[in-house]
Amino acid sequence: MGRKGTFIDREIKSNYLNEVKTIKIYLPESFSPLNKYNLCIMQDGNDYFQMGRIATLSDRLHTDGEIENTVFAGIHYKNRADRRKKYHLEGEEHEAYTNFIVREVIPMLDEIIPNLQMGRSRALIGDSLAGSFALSTAIRYPNTFGKVIMQSPYVDDVLLHKVKEATTLETLDIYHTTGTAEIEAVLSDGEKEDQLTPNRELHQLIEEKNANYMYDELKDGDHTWKYWQRDMERVLTTMFN
Repeated sequence: MGRKGTFIDREIKSNYLNEVKTIKIYLPESFSPLNKYNLCIMQDGNDYFQMGRIATLSDRLHTDGEIENTVFAGIHYKNRADRRKKYHLEGEEHEAYTNFIVREVIPMLDEIIPNLQMGRSRALIGDSLAGSFALSTAIRYPNTFGKVIMQSPYVDDVLLHKVKEATTLETLDIYHTTGTAEIEAVLSDGEKEDQLTPNRELHQLIEEKNANYMYDELKDGDHTWKYWQRDMERVLTTMFN
């Protein structure tokens, strides 16, 4: 079955990363420069398009009127080590990657996609380390990103400290899930780690900050796309309806 929407690719020669990054953008079938759109920016972009089935969901949910006009933009990583360097809050390229998203990706998208150019029309979505990146970046730039979607975010003391110190969470719409089986989450390096307990601690901290916040623990959910994909329809209808 063919797609109703349209994929377009844009390349950015990043001054911050000193590399060329491809942004894969999915426009809904009804895309028109006369309308305004939400922007959903996805780290692990290929994973969200392939395993998350974002384009398929976009087609159906737009057709059924279950989400507002939304454009999905995905940025992918080169390999596991590259992903960690860019997404991990203490990664050696984390600051450069954050600047790339805020100062290069957003201006490019604002130029080609009609949107309100306000935080409430832009979302960051990510799983695991990419979820941590989403929350940390929105805390730092709340006027740029007003929506955060975290699927099983990787939670450590650095992220918890950022949330404790945050003064802008009440301006954000946050969607946060973890799985009850993540008491032994298998991470990308193959190591097992309890991520359920720190996610619960993160939940309590965000609750105290008066954010517009949705939290859920997926029954038997583990640290894999099997469970993240099953939740994608609820993610989109909750955050873009």
